[in-house]
Amino acid sequence: MPLPGRGRALSTFLSLHYHVVFSTKNRLPLIEDSWRMRFHAFSGGVVNQLGGVPESVGGVSDHVHLLMGLRATHRLSDIMRDIKSTSSRWVREVLLLPSFGWQDGYAAFTVSPSSRESVRQYIENQEAHHRARSFADEMNELERRASA
Repeated sequence: MPLPGRGRALSTFLSLHYHVVFSTKNRLPLIEDSWRMRFHAFSGGVVNQLGGVPESVGGVSDHVHLLMGLRATHRLSDIMRDIKSTSSRWVREVLLLPSFGWQDGYAAFTVSPSSRESVRQYIENQEAHHRARSFADEMNELERRASA
């Protein structure tokens, strides 16, 4: 039966967007300015290869923010495991930084369609944002907003 005003039959529609934050091992400032943009592009490519849609990747020397769209068949924990393992292997093997690694875990927040643009801008402005706010303060604020 067509939806009112749509003129087509109802089918499955999903809008599954996540803002994910993960940090370097021991929150050390390991992501250098000289290769950060390459790293972000590579990380977005990993999301794409996994069948997701990388909408924005950003961050600073000790953590990464990722806005991505996923399919209903994706499991966020599997996607994050693959992003973290593939990207750390790339840094160790391509950039020759054998001690590079990620902290266990991550923070993930669902993002409504009406908030995607503001989250994208937030991710793209990470360097300016962290001139005034620490990573710990940022995470506390994100968690506070998600709990409200």
